Amino acid sequence: MQSIKNYDPCYFLPEFKGTEYTGEWPTLPELFNITTKRFPNNACFTDFEGPNGSRNSLTYSECRENIVSLANFLAANGLKHGDRVAVTGKNSPEWATAYLAALYAGGIVCPLDYALHENELENLMNTARPKFLFVDDEKYAHFAEGEFTKSIGCKVYSLSPKHREEYVYNLKSPEKAEIIPAREDETAAILFTSGTTGVPKGVMLSHKNLVSDCFAAQTHMILYNTDVFYALLPIHHAYTMLAVFIETISVGAEIVFGKSLAVSRMLKELEEGRITMLLGVPLLFNKLAAGIIKGIRDKGPVVYGIMRFLMSLLYVIKKLFRLNPGKHVFKAVLKQAHISTVRIAICGGGPLAPSVFKFFNQLGIDFVQGYGLTETSPIIALNPIEHFKIHSVGHIFEGYEEMKILDPNEDGIGEIAVKGSMVMQGYYNMPEETAKVFTQDGWFKTGDLGWLDKENYLMLSGRAKNMIVTEGGKNVYPEEIEDAFQLETDIEQIMVRGYVANEATRSEELEALIYPAEDMLKRLGLDRSAKMQGSQVQTELEAIVSKINKGLQPYQRITKVTVLDKPLEMTTTKKIKRF
Repeated sequence: MQSIKNYDPCYFLPEFKGTEYTGEWPTLPELFNITTKRFPNNACFTDFEGPNGSRNSLTYSECRENIVSLANFLAANGLKHGDRVAVTGKNSPEWATAYLAALYAGGIVCPLDYALHENELENLMNTARPKFLFVDDEKYAHFAEGEFTKSIGCKVYSLSPKHREEYVYNLKSPEKAEIIPAREDETAAILFTSGTTGVPKGVMLSHKNLVSDCFAAQTHMILYNTDVFYALLPIHHAYTMLAVFIETISVGAEIVFGKSLAVSRMLKELEEGRITMLLGVPLLFNKLAAGIIKGIRDKGPVVYGIMRFLMSLLYVIKKLFRLNPGKHVFKAVLKQAHISTVRIAICGGGPLAPSVFKFFNQLGIDFVQGYGLTETSPIIALNPIEHFKIHSVGHIFEGYEEMKILDPNEDGIGEIAVKGSMVMQGYYNMPEETAKVFTQDGWFKTGDLGWLDKENYLMLSGRAKNMIVTEGGKNVYPEEIEDAFQLETDIEQIMVRGYVANEATRSEELEALIYPAEDMLKRLGLDRSAKMQGSQVQTELEAIVSKINKGLQPYQRITKVTVLDKPLEMTTTKKIKRF
Protein backbone atom coordinates (compact mmCIF):
# COMPACT_ATOMS: atom_id res chain seq x y z
CA MET A 1 0.00 0.00 0.00
CA GLN A 2 1.11 3.52 -0.75
CA SER A 3 2.42 5.58 2.19
CA ILE A 4 0.36 8.58 3.31
CA LYS A 5 3.51 10.67 3.76
CA ASN A 6 3.58 13.51 1.22
CA TYR A 7 0.43 12.11 -0.42
CA ASP A 8 -1.84 14.69 -2.10
CA PRO A 9 -5.45 13.42 -2.35
CA CYS A 10 -6.25 16.23 -4.82
CA TYR A 11 -3.53 15.16 -7.27
CA PHE A 12 -6.00 14.54 -10.13
CA LEU A 13 -8.07 17.74 -9.82
CA PRO A 14 -5.75 20.09 -11.80
CA GLU A 15 -6.32 17.93 -14.89
CA PHE A 16 -10.02 18.90 -14.82
CA LYS A 17 -9.74 22.52 -13.71
CA GLY A 18 -11.00 24.91 -16.37
CA THR A 19 -13.06 22.24 -18.09
CA GLU A 20 -15.13 20.41 -15.45
CA TYR A 21 -14.89 23.11 -12.77
CA THR A 22 -13.56 26.66 -12.43
CA GLY A 23 -13.63 27.44 -8.70
CA GLU A 24 -11.22 26.58 -5.91
CA TRP A 25 -13.14 23.34 -5.37
CA PRO A 26 -15.57 21.46 -7.63
CA THR A 27 -19.19 21.35 -6.52
CA LEU A 28 -20.63 17.92 -5.70
CA PRO A 29 -22.16 17.50 -9.20
CA GLU A 30 -18.85 18.56 -10.78
CA LEU A 31 -17.01 16.07 -8.55
CA PHE A 32 -19.36 13.27 -9.61
CA ASN A 33 -18.86 14.21 -13.28
CA ILE A 34 -15.08 14.06 -12.82
CA THR A 35 -15.26 10.66 -11.13
CA THR A 36 -17.54 9.31 -13.87
CA LYS A 37 -14.99 10.42 -16.50
CA ARG A 38 -12.18 8.73 -14.55
CA PHE A 39 -13.99 5.48 -13.70
CA PRO A 40 -17.13 5.15 -15.89
CA ASN A 41 -17.42 1.37 -15.50
CA ASN A 42 -16.62 1.07 -11.79
CA ALA A 43 -19.42 -0.19 -9.57
CA CYS A 44 -20.96 2.82 -7.83
CA PHE A 45 -24.26 2.11 -6.01
CA THR A 46 -24.89 -1.44 -4.73
CA ASP A 47 -27.60 -3.04 -2.62
CA PHE A 48 -28.85 -6.55 -1.89
CA GLU A 49 -32.44 -5.99 -2.93
CA GLY A 50 -32.44 -8.37 -5.90
CA PRO A 51 -34.35 -11.69 -6.01
CA ASN A 52 -33.69 -13.67 -2.78
CA GLY A 53 -31.49 -10.89 -1.48
CA SER A 54 -29.13 -10.98 -4.47
CA ARG A 55 -26.71 -8.20 -5.33
CA ASN A 56 -27.66 -5.23 -7.53
CA SER A 57 -24.98 -2.85 -8.81
CA LEU A 58 -24.99 0.25 -10.99
CA THR A 59 -21.85 1.70 -12.58
CA TYR A 60 -20.87 5.36 -12.33
CA SER A 61 -22.10 5.92 -15.89
CA GLU A 62 -25.46 4.29 -15.14
CA CYS A 63 -25.85 6.25 -11.90
CA ARG A 64 -25.03 9.54 -13.61
CA GLU A 65 -27.59 8.83 -16.33
CA ASN A 66 -30.28 8.29 -13.66
CA ILE A 67 -29.21 11.42 -11.75
CA VAL A 68 -29.15 13.71 -14.78
CA SER A 69 -32.54 12.40 -15.96
CA LEU A 70 -34.12 13.04 -12.56
CA ALA A 71 -32.50 16.48 -12.29
CA ASN A 72 -34.02 17.38 -15.66
CA PHE A 73 -37.42 16.18 -14.45
CA LEU A 74 -37.17 18.34 -11.31
CA ALA A 75 -36.21 21.44 -13.27
CA ALA A 76 -38.90 20.82 -15.89
CA ASN A 77 -41.48 20.51 -13.10
CA GLY A 78 -40.72 23.76 -11.36
CA LEU A 79 -37.53 23.40 -9.29
CA LYS A 80 -35.63 26.68 -9.42
CA HIS A 81 -32.06 27.50 -8.44
CA GLY A 82 -31.81 27.41 -4.63
CA ASP A 83 -35.15 25.63 -4.07
CA ARG A 84 -35.16 22.87 -1.45
CA VAL A 85 -35.69 19.14 -2.06
CA ALA A 86 -36.35 16.88 0.96
CA VAL A 87 -35.22 13.23 0.97
CA THR A 88 -36.22 10.77 3.69
CA GLY A 89 -35.98 7.01 3.63
CA LYS A 90 -33.86 3.95 4.26
CA ASN A 91 -30.34 3.86 2.84
CA SER A 92 -30.61 3.00 -0.84
CA PRO A 93 -29.36 3.82 -4.36
CA GLU A 94 -32.67 5.63 -4.88
CA TRP A 95 -31.99 7.87 -1.86
CA ALA A 96 -28.53 8.72 -3.21
CA THR A 97 -29.93 9.36 -6.70
CA ALA A 98 -32.55 11.82 -5.38
CA TYR A 99 -29.92 13.56 -3.23
CA LEU A 100 -27.54 14.13 -6.14
CA ALA A 101 -30.31 14.97 -8.61
CA ALA A 102 -31.45 17.84 -6.37
CA LEU A 103 -27.91 19.24 -6.54
CA TYR A 104 -27.56 18.66 -10.29
CA ALA A 105 -30.79 20.65 -10.73
CA GLY A 106 -29.26 23.61 -8.87
CA GLY A 107 -31.31 22.94 -5.74
CA ILE A 108 -30.52 22.43 -2.05
CA VAL A 109 -31.02 18.98 -0.56
CA CYS A 110 -32.58 18.48 2.89
CA PRO A 111 -31.89 14.92 4.12
CA LEU A 112 -34.39 14.09 6.88
CA ASP A 113 -34.23 11.37 9.54
CA TYR A 114 -36.57 8.57 8.46
CA ALA A 115 -36.87 7.36 12.07
CA LEU A 116 -38.83 10.48 12.99
CA HIS A 117 -42.62 10.42 13.29
CA GLU A 118 -44.65 12.03 10.51
CA ASN A 119 -45.53 15.08 12.61
CA GLU A 120 -41.84 15.60 13.45
CA LEU A 121 -40.92 15.42 9.76
CA GLU A 122 -43.67 17.92 9.00
CA ASN A 123 -42.19 20.32 11.53
CA LEU A 124 -38.81 20.19 9.77
CA MET A 125 -40.43 20.53 6.35
CA ASN A 126 -42.45 23.49 7.54
CA THR A 127 -39.14 25.28 8.08
CA ALA A 128 -37.35 24.02 4.96
CA ARG A 129 -40.39 24.47 2.68
CA PRO A 130 -39.22 21.97 0.05
CA LYS A 131 -40.71 22.03 -3.44
CA PHE A 132 -40.28 18.25 -3.71
CA LEU A 133 -40.23 15.35 -1.25
CA PHE A 134 -38.80 11.91 -1.98
CA VAL A 135 -40.02 9.44 0.64
CA ASP A 136 -39.85 5.68 1.25
CA ASP A 137 -42.79 3.30 1.15
CA GLU A 138 -43.81 3.27 4.83
CA LYS A 139 -44.49 7.01 4.96
CA TYR A 140 -45.41 7.58 1.32
CA ALA A 141 -49.18 7.44 1.74
CA HIS A 142 -49.15 9.90 4.65
CA PHE A 143 -47.39 12.58 2.63
CA ALA A 144 -48.79 11.79 -0.83
CA GLU A 145 -52.42 11.73 0.33
CA GLY A 146 -52.32 14.11 3.30
CA GLU A 147 -53.03 17.81 3.39
CA PHE A 148 -49.69 18.96 4.80
CA THR A 149 -47.59 18.73 1.62
CA LYS A 150 -50.37 20.40 -0.38
CA SER A 151 -50.45 23.26 2.11
CA ILE A 152 -46.75 24.04 1.58
CA GLY A 153 -46.83 23.41 -2.17
CA CYS A 154 -44.66 20.28 -2.06
CA LYS A 155 -44.85 17.50 -4.67
CA VAL A 156 -44.34 13.95 -3.35
CA TYR A 157 -42.48 11.13 -5.09
CA SER A 158 -41.45 7.63 -4.05
CA LEU A 159 -38.08 6.02 -3.29
CA SER A 160 -39.80 2.63 -3.49
CA PRO A 161 -40.73 0.80 -6.71
CA LYS A 162 -44.07 -0.14 -5.09
CA HIS A 163 -45.39 3.20 -6.37
CA ARG A 164 -44.35 2.82 -9.99
CA GLU A 165 -45.82 6.03 -11.41
CA GLU A 166 -44.09 8.17 -8.80
CA TYR A 167 -40.94 6.01 -8.46
CA VAL A 168 -37.70 7.96 -8.58
CA TYR A 169 -36.24 5.97 -11.54
CA ASN A 170 -39.43 6.36 -13.62
CA LEU A 171 -39.66 10.15 -13.48
CA LYS A 172 -38.81 11.47 -16.95
CA SER A 173 -39.35 14.71 -18.84
CA PRO A 174 -39.39 14.75 -22.65
CA GLU A 175 -38.05 18.31 -22.80
CA LYS A 176 -34.62 19.49 -21.71
CA ALA A 177 -35.04 22.00 -18.90
CA GLU A 178 -32.87 25.03 -18.26
CA ILE A 179 -30.72 24.57 -15.13
CA ILE A 180 -28.58 27.15 -13.35
CA PRO A 181 -25.84 25.16 -11.60
CA ALA A 182 -24.84 26.01 -8.03
CA ARG A 183 -21.49 27.62 -7.25
CA GLU A 184 -19.08 26.12 -4.74
CA ASP A 185 -19.86 28.79 -2.14
CA GLU A 186 -23.64 28.22 -2.33
CA THR A 187 -25.57 25.98 0.03
CA ALA A 188 -25.63 22.30 -0.97
CA ALA A 189 -27.45 20.79 2.01
CA ILE A 190 -29.44 21.75 5.08
CA LEU A 191 -29.06 19.20 7.88
CA PHE A 192 -31.41 19.44 10.84
CA THR A 193 -29.77 18.73 14.19
CA SER A 194 -32.71 19.55 16.47
CA GLY A 195 -36.18 21.02 16.53
CA THR A 196 -38.39 18.04 15.69
CA THR A 197 -40.97 19.42 18.14
CA GLY A 198 -39.76 22.99 18.68
CA VAL A 199 -37.97 25.43 16.42
CA PRO A 200 -35.87 23.43 13.92
CA LYS A 201 -32.16 24.20 13.70
CA GLY A 202 -30.87 23.53 10.19
CA VAL A 203 -27.13 23.53 9.48
CA MET A 204 -26.32 25.04 6.08
CA LEU A 205 -23.35 23.36 4.39
CA SER A 206 -21.97 24.60 1.08
CA HIS A 207 -20.48 22.54 -1.73
CA LYS A 208 -17.07 23.86 -0.67
CA ASN A 209 -17.69 22.81 2.93
CA LEU A 210 -18.43 19.21 1.96
CA VAL A 211 -15.91 18.74 -0.85
CA SER A 212 -12.98 20.32 1.03
CA ASP A 213 -13.72 18.25 4.13
CA CYS A 214 -13.88 15.11 2.00
CA PHE A 215 -10.33 15.71 0.73
CA ALA A 216 -9.05 16.93 4.11
CA ALA A 217 -9.91 13.52 5.59
CA GLN A 218 -7.93 11.83 2.83
CA THR A 219 -4.73 13.55 4.00
CA HIS A 220 -4.82 11.03 6.90
CA MET A 221 -5.66 7.89 4.92
CA ILE A 222 -5.44 6.85 1.29
CA LEU A 223 -8.64 5.73 -0.41
CA TYR A 224 -8.67 3.66 -3.59
CA ASN A 225 -11.12 3.22 -6.45
CA THR A 226 -11.17 -0.47 -5.53
CA ASP A 227 -12.49 0.22 -2.03
CA VAL A 228 -16.00 -0.82 -0.99
CA PHE A 229 -17.69 1.39 1.61
CA TYR A 230 -20.57 0.17 3.75
CA ALA A 231 -23.40 2.64 4.39
CA LEU A 232 -24.85 0.95 7.46
CA LEU A 233 -25.67 3.96 9.63
CA PRO A 234 -28.46 6.30 8.44
CA ILE A 235 -27.12 8.26 5.48
CA HIS A 236 -29.04 11.45 6.32
CA HIS A 237 -26.60 11.94 9.22
CA ALA A 238 -23.60 14.16 8.45
CA TYR A 239 -21.09 11.47 9.49
CA THR A 240 -22.33 8.79 7.07
CA MET A 241 -23.18 11.33 4.37
CA LEU A 242 -19.61 12.66 4.23
CA ALA A 243 -17.42 9.80 5.43
CA VAL A 244 -19.19 7.12 3.39
CA PHE A 245 -21.29 8.63 0.60
CA ILE A 246 -19.22 11.64 -0.48
CA GLU A 247 -15.85 10.00 0.17
CA THR A 248 -16.92 7.08 -2.03
CA ILE A 249 -17.89 9.18 -5.02
CA SER A 250 -14.75 11.32 -4.73
CA VAL A 251 -12.44 8.40 -5.56
CA GLY A 252 -14.57 6.15 -7.77
CA ALA A 253 -15.14 3.51 -5.09
CA GLU A 254 -18.27 1.41 -4.50
CA ILE A 255 -20.91 2.01 -1.83
CA VAL A 256 -23.00 -0.84 -0.44
CA PHE A 257 -26.25 0.43 1.08
CA GLY A 258 -27.30 -1.35 4.27
CA LYS A 259 -31.00 -0.87 5.00
CA SER A 260 -31.13 -2.63 8.36
CA LEU A 261 -29.07 -3.09 11.52
CA ALA A 262 -30.33 -6.69 11.81
CA VAL A 263 -27.25 -8.78 12.62
CA SER A 264 -27.89 -11.56 10.07
CA ARG A 265 -28.37 -9.09 7.23
CA MET A 266 -25.37 -7.00 8.28
CA LEU A 267 -23.07 -10.04 8.35
CA LYS A 268 -24.30 -11.14 4.90
CA GLU A 269 -23.65 -7.69 3.41
CA LEU A 270 -20.23 -7.42 5.07
CA GLU A 271 -19.13 -10.76 3.64
CA GLU A 272 -20.82 -10.82 0.23
CA GLY A 273 -20.17 -7.12 -0.32
CA ARG A 274 -16.46 -7.69 0.42
CA ILE A 275 -16.45 -4.47 2.45
CA THR A 276 -13.05 -2.77 2.80
CA MET A 277 -14.15 0.45 4.55
CA LEU A 278 -16.29 -0.06 7.64
CA LEU A 279 -17.53 3.09 9.37
CA GLY A 280 -19.55 2.87 12.56
CA VAL A 281 -20.33 4.27 15.98
CA PRO A 282 -18.98 3.02 19.35
CA LEU A 283 -22.01 0.77 19.95
CA LEU A 284 -21.38 -1.18 16.72
CA PHE A 285 -17.68 -1.73 17.41
CA ASN A 286 -18.26 -2.54 21.09
CA LYS A 287 -20.70 -5.30 20.14
CA LEU A 288 -18.39 -6.60 17.40
CA ALA A 289 -15.43 -6.68 19.81
CA ALA A 290 -17.48 -8.33 22.57
CA GLY A 291 -18.60 -11.06 20.14
CA ILE A 292 -15.05 -11.77 19.00
CA ILE A 293 -13.73 -11.86 22.58
CA LYS A 294 -16.51 -14.27 23.60
CA GLY A 295 -15.63 -16.55 20.67
CA ILE A 296 -11.97 -16.63 21.71
CA ARG A 297 -12.82 -17.23 25.38
CA ASP A 298 -15.07 -20.14 24.43
CA LYS A 299 -12.00 -21.96 23.10
CA GLY A 300 -10.67 -22.26 26.64
CA PRO A 301 -8.24 -20.40 28.91
CA VAL A 302 -5.06 -21.72 27.23
CA VAL A 303 -6.08 -20.67 23.72
CA TYR A 304 -7.40 -17.36 25.07
CA GLY A 305 -4.10 -16.67 26.85
CA ILE A 306 -2.05 -17.46 23.74
CA MET A 307 -4.28 -15.28 21.57
CA ARG A 308 -4.04 -12.32 23.94
CA PHE A 309 -0.24 -12.68 24.08
CA LEU A 310 -0.01 -12.74 20.27
CA MET A 311 -2.33 -9.74 20.00
CA SER A 312 -0.17 -7.72 22.39
CA LEU A 313 3.02 -8.72 20.56
CA LEU A 314 1.68 -7.91 17.10
CA TYR A 315 0.35 -4.56 18.31
CA VAL A 316 3.87 -3.59 19.45
CA ILE A 317 5.24 -4.63 16.04
CA LYS A 318 2.58 -2.55 14.32
CA LYS A 319 3.29 0.55 16.39
CA LEU A 320 7.10 0.33 16.30
CA PHE A 321 7.74 -0.94 12.77
CA ARG A 322 4.47 0.03 11.01
CA LEU A 323 4.05 -3.54 9.81
CA ASN A 324 0.70 -5.33 10.06
CA PRO A 325 1.12 -9.11 10.49
CA GLY A 326 -2.06 -9.37 12.57
CA LYS A 327 -4.28 -9.42 9.50
CA HIS A 328 -2.64 -12.71 8.41
CA VAL A 329 -2.15 -14.28 11.84
CA PHE A 330 -5.78 -13.72 12.84
CA LYS A 331 -7.31 -14.30 9.42
CA ALA A 332 -9.56 -17.11 10.70
CA VAL A 333 -10.84 -14.97 13.59
CA LEU A 334 -11.60 -12.05 11.26
CA LYS A 335 -13.28 -14.35 8.74
CA GLN A 336 -15.53 -15.81 11.44
CA ALA A 337 -16.52 -12.25 12.38
CA HIS A 338 -17.19 -11.48 8.65
CA ILE A 339 -14.63 -8.64 8.61
CA SER A 340 -11.65 -10.34 6.94
CA THR A 341 -11.90 -8.03 3.89
CA VAL A 342 -12.03 -4.84 5.99
CA ARG A 343 -8.98 -2.66 5.31
CA ILE A 344 -9.84 0.37 7.46
CA ALA A 345 -12.44 0.77 10.21
CA ILE A 346 -13.37 4.24 11.42
CA CYS A 347 -15.32 5.06 14.56
CA GLY A 348 -17.15 8.36 14.89
CA GLY A 349 -20.27 9.78 16.44
CA GLY A 350 -18.85 9.59 19.97
CA PRO A 351 -15.69 8.75 21.92
CA LEU A 352 -14.54 5.14 21.90
CA ALA A 353 -12.83 3.35 24.78
CA PRO A 354 -9.05 3.07 24.12
CA SER A 355 -9.29 -0.67 24.86
CA VAL A 356 -11.65 -1.19 21.89
CA PHE A 357 -9.50 1.00 19.64
CA LYS A 358 -6.44 -1.06 20.58
CA PHE A 359 -8.26 -4.39 20.26
CA PHE A 360 -9.03 -4.01 16.55
CA ASN A 361 -5.52 -2.79 15.77
CA GLN A 362 -4.17 -5.86 17.59
CA LEU A 363 -6.22 -8.02 15.23
CA GLY A 364 -4.57 -6.35 12.24
CA ILE A 365 -7.33 -3.96 11.13
CA ASP A 366 -6.28 -0.35 10.57
CA PHE A 367 -8.73 1.02 13.10
CA VAL A 368 -8.92 4.74 13.82
CA GLN A 369 -11.37 7.22 15.22
CA GLY A 370 -12.36 10.71 14.21
CA TYR A 371 -14.21 13.69 15.58
CA GLY A 372 -16.51 16.35 14.24
CA LEU A 373 -19.93 17.95 14.29
CA THR A 374 -22.66 18.52 11.74
CA GLU A 375 -21.63 22.19 11.78
CA THR A 376 -18.13 21.23 10.54
CA SER A 377 -19.26 19.07 7.59
CA PRO A 378 -18.55 17.07 9.92
CA ILE A 379 -14.91 15.86 10.27
CA ILE A 380 -12.29 18.10 11.89
CA ALA A 381 -9.94 15.49 13.38
CA LEU A 382 -8.95 12.01 12.28
CA ASN A 383 -6.23 9.62 13.39
CA PRO A 384 -3.70 8.96 10.61
CA ILE A 385 -3.56 5.20 10.10
CA GLU A 386 0.26 5.25 10.08
CA HIS A 387 0.61 7.24 13.30
CA PHE A 388 -2.51 6.85 15.45
CA LYS A 389 -2.92 7.52 19.15
CA ILE A 390 -5.50 5.38 20.91
CA HIS A 391 -6.38 8.06 23.48
CA SER A 392 -6.96 10.67 20.77
CA VAL A 393 -9.99 11.32 18.57
CA GLY A 394 -7.64 12.44 15.83
CA HIS A 395 -5.05 14.80 14.42
CA ILE A 396 -6.17 18.12 12.97
CA PHE A 397 -6.11 18.75 9.21
CA GLU A 398 -3.16 21.09 8.82
CA GLY A 399 -3.53 23.32 5.77
CA TYR A 400 -7.31 22.94 5.83
CA GLU A 401 -8.15 24.26 9.29
CA GLU A 402 -6.94 25.84 12.50
CA MET A 403 -7.92 24.62 15.97
CA LYS A 404 -7.46 26.10 19.43
CA ILE A 405 -8.66 25.60 22.99
CA LEU A 406 -10.67 28.46 24.51
CA ASP A 407 -10.10 29.39 28.18
CA PRO A 408 -8.09 26.27 29.09
CA ASN A 409 -7.94 25.23 32.77
CA GLU A 410 -4.82 24.12 34.64
CA ASP A 411 -4.95 20.78 32.76
CA GLY A 412 -5.17 22.49 29.38
CA ILE A 413 -8.84 21.51 28.97
CA GLY A 414 -11.19 24.04 27.47
CA GLU A 415 -13.76 24.47 24.71
CA ILE A 416 -12.59 23.33 21.28
CA ALA A 417 -12.80 26.03 18.59
CA VAL A 418 -12.07 25.71 14.87
CA LYS A 419 -11.66 27.78 11.71
CA GLY A 420 -11.54 26.31 8.22
CA SER A 421 -13.15 25.62 4.87
CA MET A 422 -15.40 22.95 6.38
CA VAL A 423 -17.10 25.22 8.93
CA MET A 424 -20.81 25.75 8.17
CA GLN A 425 -22.37 28.83 6.61
CA GLY A 426 -24.72 29.14 9.58
CA TYR A 427 -28.11 27.96 10.83
CA TYR A 428 -30.94 28.29 8.31
CA ASN A 429 -32.87 31.54 8.91
CA MET A 430 -31.42 31.80 12.45
CA PRO A 431 -28.84 34.63 12.48
CA GLU A 432 -28.97 35.06 16.26
CA GLU A 433 -28.36 31.36 16.93
CA THR A 434 -25.54 31.44 14.38
CA ALA A 435 -23.88 34.39 16.11
CA LYS A 436 -23.92 32.54 19.45
CA VAL A 437 -21.63 29.76 18.22
CA PHE A 438 -18.96 32.02 16.72
CA THR A 439 -16.43 34.18 18.51
CA GLN A 440 -16.11 37.81 17.45
CA ASP A 441 -13.02 36.93 15.39
CA GLY A 442 -14.74 34.09 13.54
CA TRP A 443 -13.87 30.89 15.45
CA PHE A 444 -16.61 28.26 15.61
CA LYS A 445 -17.22 27.07 19.18
CA THR A 446 -17.94 23.35 19.20
CA GLY A 447 -19.43 23.10 22.68
CA ASP A 448 -17.06 20.19 23.34
CA LEU A 449 -14.23 20.16 25.87
CA GLY A 450 -10.78 18.81 25.15
CA TRP A 451 -7.08 19.53 24.81
CA LEU A 452 -4.37 19.39 22.13
CA ASP A 453 -1.03 17.67 22.63
CA LYS A 454 2.29 18.92 21.21
CA GLU A 455 1.69 17.11 17.90
CA ASN A 456 -1.80 18.62 17.45
CA TYR A 457 -3.67 15.44 18.36
CA LEU A 458 -7.02 16.20 19.96
CA MET A 459 -8.06 14.57 23.24
CA LEU A 460 -11.79 14.82 23.96
CA SER A 461 -13.15 15.23 27.49
CA GLY A 462 -16.88 15.67 26.93
CA ARG A 463 -19.66 18.12 26.24
CA ALA A 464 -19.41 21.44 28.07
CA LYS A 465 -23.08 21.28 29.04
CA ASN A 466 -22.65 17.75 30.51
CA MET A 467 -19.70 18.63 32.75
CA ILE A 468 -20.23 17.97 36.47
CA VAL A 469 -18.41 20.00 39.14
CA THR A 470 -17.81 18.08 42.38
CA GLU A 471 -17.85 19.49 45.91
CA GLY A 472 -14.06 19.65 45.77
CA GLY A 473 -14.21 21.80 42.62
CA LYS A 474 -13.09 19.01 40.30
CA ASN A 475 -14.47 18.88 36.76
CA VAL A 476 -15.91 15.48 35.84
CA TYR A 477 -16.76 14.54 32.24
CA PRO A 478 -19.38 11.75 32.29
CA GLU A 479 -18.44 10.54 28.81
CA GLU A 480 -14.93 9.63 30.01
CA ILE A 481 -16.40 7.46 32.77
CA GLU A 482 -18.94 5.83 30.46
CA ASP A 483 -16.12 4.91 28.09
CA ALA A 484 -14.58 2.70 30.79
CA PHE A 485 -17.65 0.41 30.62
CA GLN A 486 -17.68 -0.13 26.85
CA LEU A 487 -16.41 -3.73 26.96
CA GLU A 488 -18.63 -4.79 29.87
CA THR A 489 -20.94 -7.25 28.12
CA ASP A 490 -23.42 -7.37 31.03
CA ILE A 491 -24.27 -3.71 30.44
CA GLU A 492 -26.44 -2.75 27.48
CA GLN A 493 -26.53 1.00 28.29
CA ILE A 494 -24.95 3.27 30.86
CA MET A 495 -25.39 6.98 31.48
CA VAL A 496 -23.45 8.83 34.17
CA ARG A 497 -24.89 11.99 35.68
CA GLY A 498 -24.58 14.11 38.79
CA TYR A 499 -26.95 13.86 41.75
CA VAL A 500 -27.25 15.77 45.01
CA ALA A 501 -25.76 13.46 47.65
CA ASN A 502 -26.20 15.85 50.57
CA GLU A 503 -29.17 18.24 50.63
CA ALA A 504 -27.63 20.35 53.38
CA THR A 505 -24.39 21.06 51.54
CA ARG A 506 -25.85 20.51 48.02
CA SER A 507 -22.73 18.46 47.26
CA GLU A 508 -22.87 16.57 43.98
CA GLU A 509 -21.70 13.01 43.37
CA LEU A 510 -22.00 10.58 40.45
CA GLU A 511 -24.86 8.24 39.62
CA ALA A 512 -24.85 5.53 36.95
CA LEU A 513 -28.13 4.70 35.21
CA ILE A 514 -27.67 1.16 33.86
CA TYR A 515 -29.84 -0.93 31.56
CA PRO A 516 -28.66 -4.55 31.96
CA ALA A 517 -27.91 -6.75 28.95
CA GLU A 518 -30.23 -9.58 27.97
CA ASP A 519 -27.41 -12.14 28.31
CA MET A 520 -26.98 -11.19 31.97
CA LEU A 521 -30.67 -11.67 32.72
CA LYS A 522 -30.66 -15.08 30.99
CA ARG A 523 -27.64 -16.14 33.02
CA LEU A 524 -29.48 -15.21 36.22
CA GLY A 525 -32.72 -16.85 35.08
CA LEU A 526 -34.64 -13.56 35.07
CA ASP A 527 -36.64 -11.54 32.56
CA ARG A 528 -37.41 -7.84 32.15
CA SER A 529 -40.57 -8.11 34.24
CA ALA A 530 -38.57 -9.00 37.37
CA LYS A 531 -37.84 -6.36 39.98
CA MET A 532 -34.39 -4.92 39.27
CA GLN A 533 -33.70 -2.53 42.14
CA GLY A 534 -32.26 -4.39 45.15
CA SER A 535 -32.11 -7.66 43.19
CA GLN A 536 -29.25 -9.95 42.20
CA VAL A 537 -29.00 -7.85 39.02
CA GLN A 538 -28.29 -4.78 41.15
CA THR A 539 -25.65 -6.67 43.15
CA GLU A 540 -23.80 -7.84 40.04
CA LEU A 541 -23.93 -4.42 38.38
CA GLU A 542 -22.63 -2.78 41.56
CA ALA A 543 -19.73 -5.26 41.51
CA ILE A 544 -18.89 -4.20 37.93
CA VAL A 545 -19.07 -0.53 38.94
CA SER A 546 -16.83 -1.21 41.95
CA LYS A 547 -14.25 -2.85 39.68
CA ILE A 548 -14.26 0.09 37.24
CA ASN A 549 -14.16 2.59 40.11
CA LYS A 550 -10.78 1.24 41.19
CA GLY A 551 -9.25 2.45 37.94
CA LEU A 552 -10.74 5.96 38.23
CA GLN A 553 -9.67 9.01 40.17
CA PRO A 554 -11.45 9.33 43.55
CA TYR A 555 -13.53 12.28 42.33
CA GLN A 556 -14.63 10.30 39.24
CA ARG A 557 -16.02 7.34 41.14
CA ILE A 558 -19.67 6.36 40.93
CA THR A 559 -21.43 6.27 44.30
CA LYS A 560 -24.96 5.38 43.23
CA VAL A 561 -26.25 2.74 40.82
CA THR A 562 -29.79 2.85 39.42
CA VAL A 563 -30.95 -0.17 37.42
CA LEU A 564 -33.36 0.67 34.60
CA ASP A 565 -36.40 -1.39 33.58
CA LYS A 566 -36.57 0.30 30.16
CA PRO A 567 -33.78 1.34 27.78
CA LEU A 568 -32.77 4.96 27.48
CA GLU A 569 -33.86 6.74 24.32
CA MET A 570 -31.16 6.83 21.64
CA THR A 571 -30.42 8.90 18.56
CA THR A 572 -30.23 7.31 15.11
CA THR A 573 -26.42 7.15 15.51
CA LYS A 574 -26.92 5.13 18.71
CA LYS A 575 -25.97 7.80 21.23
CA ILE A 576 -27.98 8.06 24.43
CA LYS A 577 -30.19 11.13 24.63
CA ARG A 578 -29.26 12.86 27.89
CA PHE A 579 -31.85 14.45 30.12
